[in-house]
Amino acid sequence: MIRIGLADDHALARKGFRLIIEASPGFGVVGEAANGGAAVALARNERPDVLIMDIRMPEIDGLTATRLITADPELAAVRVVVLTTYADDANVYAALQAGASGFLVKDVEPADLLKALQVVAAGDALLSPSVTRSVIAAFTAGPRPGDRPPDLAPLTDREREVMALVASGLSNQEIAVRLGMSPLTAKTHANRAMAKLGARDRAQLVILAYETGLVRPRRA
Repeated sequence: MIRIGLADDHALARKGFRLIIEASPGFGVVGEAANGGAAVALARNERPDVLIMDIRMPEIDGLTATRLITADPELAAVRVVVLTTYADDANVYAALQAGASGFLVKDVEPADLLKALQVVAAGDALLSPSVTRSVIAAFTAGPRPGDRPPDLAPLTDREREVMALVASGLSNQEIAVRLGMSPLTAKTHANRAMAKLGARDRAQLVILAYETGLVRPRRA
């Protein structure tokens, strides 16, 4: 069973998500939280596979809670998906920087919600290429004082190549076709790149690809 945690300060929103999730075989809700502090406690006490995190919550906001969870080695298996809107670029980028494995909109269709939870629980990042690339490009276009991305020197040429394709929004299957390898080999190269760079998941790898200049923002 995929174990889900819900963090949202609106009880009605939590109830809606719970009804959708618990009506679906293979899913279960293990706890709810009405603010970021409670969300961190939920992560520590219940260790959900995926924690759906609202951004705007009282006391401790969702971005702060996400940073606290993803920075805790004991919670490395807990994946965070933030709730936001596609138009809110700053929050999307901040969520990915905080360690979130992706993002959802609050009006997500039930089928899309369940698919997203499966993707993240499996250890992949929930990335919408058309949105994510534009968001990351916008917020990595210029230097940010005091923020130094890691060196790509530890990566092999193939790992860099795979990393760049991940940042372009390609799946393991698509990368495999492009480079003439198996999907498992593509995934292995991506995982090795993440390990060498200290990236939590593919979402973080995408950010690093832009921040290090491996991939350049596309200009309209």
